[in-house]
Amino acid sequence: MSLAKRVLGQCGIEVSCLGLGTVKFGRNQGVKYPAGFSLPEDKEILSLLSQAKELGINLLDTAPAYGISEQRLGRLLQNRQDWVICTKVGEEFTGGKSFYNFSAEHTRQSIERSLRELKTDYLDIVLIHSDGADLRIIESSDCIETLMQMQKDGLIKAIGMSTKTVDGGIKAVELLDIVMVTYNPSNVDDEKVIDSALALNKGILIKKALNSGHDCIASNNSAENNLRFALSRAGVGSVIVGTINPAHLEENVRAVQQIDG
Repeated sequence: MSLAKRVLGQCGIEVSCLGLGTVKFGRNQGVKYPAGFSLPEDKEILSLLSQAKELGINLLDTAPAYGISEQRLGRLLQNRQDWVICTKVGEEFTGGKSFYNFSAEHTRQSIERSLRELKTDYLDIVLIHSDGADLRIIESSDCIETLMQMQKDGLIKAIGMSTKTVDGGIKAVELLDIVMVTYNPSNVDDEKVIDSALALNKGILIKKALNSGHDCIASNNSAENNLRFALSRAGVGSVIVGTINPAHLEENVRAVQQIDG
């Protein structure tokens, strides 16, 4: 079984059209899934990563705000060069709450920590983890400038932003390599951002394609429908879906193969 690959715009990074989100590898507090869950054991993560690779997935999405996700990937991931790792900067999750810091100092410290945790000397993609005030972060913080310098230094291949507003997404597309947006049948606001990225040859990653699982428990929606909806949109590079369920992972890949394979 193999997945189609797509190139994320002019940055040239080639990714599987389905990426594996890893928030459930490291955090089960303050998440927006419809049902609670326990963190998987190391052997379960190893098995899931092996399965993902066999299914043709090469894109992993993580973040400092995902608890111990980065640490576990760093410890358990084999053949790092075969994977495209996307992590984030700006949001921290401590004591059950999120905190945000977009200063130059924190940005640099966060990237250096991610490199240590992931046991790698480079990060494929780093996205700014927005607190919702996208334009303020872009226009009034030193985060982008700091990331651009670290990109020049060879520590990061591509930089971008996980946005929460249309205006912020459009601005991020103009300035950065990749933008991650929400896109599902219940939320199409970011179509303008996707169209802008397509016009400017920038990369687009999709989050919440399954509406954090809520759409998939509704009678008139399914994972396959939502994945088809997102991946059929011109300009979309990859859809990130988080799971720790091997059966769900295979089902998602089969659904995507029918769309893009």
